[in-house]
Amino acid sequence: MGGFFGVASKKDCVVDLYFGVDYHTHLGARRGGLAVCNEEGFERAIHNIENAPFRSKFSKDIDGFKGNIGIGSISDTEPQPLLVNSHLGSFAITTVGRINNIEKLKEECFSFGTTQFLEMSSGKINATELIAALVNQKDSIVEGLAHVQEVVEGSMSVLIMTKEGIYCSRDRWGRTPVVIAKKDDAYCVTFETSAFMNLGYHHVKDLGPGEIVFINSDGYEVLKEANEEMRMCSFLWVYYGYPTSTYEGKNVEIMRYNCGKEMAKRDHVSVDIVAGVPDSGIAHAVGYANESGMTYARPFIKYTPTWPRSFMPQNQVERNLIAKMKLIPVQELIKDQRLLLIDDSIVRGTQLGETTEFLYESGAKEVHVRPACPPIMFGCKYLNFARFKSEMDLISRRIICDFEGTDDVSLETIQEYADPDSEKYKKMVDEICRQLNFTSLDFARLDELERAIGVEPCKLCTYCWNGKE
Repeated sequence: MGGFFGVASKKDCVVDLYFGVDYHTHLGARRGGLAVCNEEGFERAIHNIENAPFRSKFSKDIDGFKGNIGIGSISDTEPQPLLVNSHLGSFAITTVGRINNIEKLKEECFSFGTTQFLEMSSGKINATELIAALVNQKDSIVEGLAHVQEVVEGSMSVLIMTKEGIYCSRDRWGRTPVVIAKKDDAYCVTFETSAFMNLGYHHVKDLGPGEIVFINSDGYEVLKEANEEMRMCSFLWVYYGYPTSTYEGKNVEIMRYNCGKEMAKRDHVSVDIVAGVPDSGIAHAVGYANESGMTYARPFIKYTPTWPRSFMPQNQVERNLIAKMKLIPVQELIKDQRLLLIDDSIVRGTQLGETTEFLYESGAKEVHVRPACPPIMFGCKYLNFARFKSEMDLISRRIICDFEGTDDVSLETIQEYADPDSEKYKKMVDEICRQLNFTSLDFARLDELERAIGVEPCKLCTYCWNGKE
């Protein structure tokens, strides 16, 4: 996935930019980048952050940077921000999103007159470079950004920095957040609201779906009004979002408390301890324990100094090993105990299955699992929030295909399995429970999740759970 941060200030903005981007590190693990604008032009730095924290990689760069305007990004994909010189002038650009029709748009750019794209080491082109080419097809940056929203299949939020300020464009359906905040001498734009709190900024505005806004050190101006329809990614509240962040007025930590509370209301299991899988499962577990009256405890502790994220590095086998290595047990809280374990989700099932075995090996009598969202049935085609080669990597899809006797299962059949009141759903959940060796398994229902978020369901994207656009 990824995140971005931008600043327009009456004084040097480099420190705010540096820390604002750093507060997005949980959203990506491969590339970090900063670009600033000053009287002499643009300065930029991009580094690989797979094996070292963002701050340590960029600490030397910012000593030499100066400028009143800046943008930066954290990314799991292409290097960015990019510096561009075109008929629209010089600008820096950074993006968050996913382009599903990238080959089609590339060919259209060639037919329009774009002669080449730089090829990355993977053999693919840089999606941010393609977005810049699409913007440059029009007579103004605003027209270009509106054009991007119209032609990109997937999602694409964009920041474009010129010498005058920053153009901020939220993706057409508002799947990811773009937020503006201010302090006395500066305005910022951010993915995560938690990025500006300690920098002295205060929330001003959430961009709506498809909205385009220009900010400078004096304020902001709406250049294109928001679309009425929205499909905000629900999984941001469940897992990806930082606990202190707020989207559409709904805080992530509070949502997770509410989600755990909703699950506890209809659950009648008797256990000794309620625990959350660090980190995103913890708040769900607190909400569950508070509602149920059962004891909350931490039977294993995440070792964060050297392994802060389970999906780093890129190799899946190594990620699984690291996920196991960094959970250190508290034997006294596990031995002879009946545990209820809440994780944010079950994707492949590999890590949670290994965690369960680890708890049994440490002496647990029972391990009851309660994922904080419904079974994931479809790979996300709007954001890069999960890495897998095919939907057959999903444990739910593998089981459905086994039951149906074919890999070519219809959408209608998959949606039958997604219905929590159907016999097919119950059969699938029982099989997941058996394969992963849980004592019992009960997923959060979609209606519970929607109540926990508190945003109108018609404004939420739930594609990964029910396949509905």
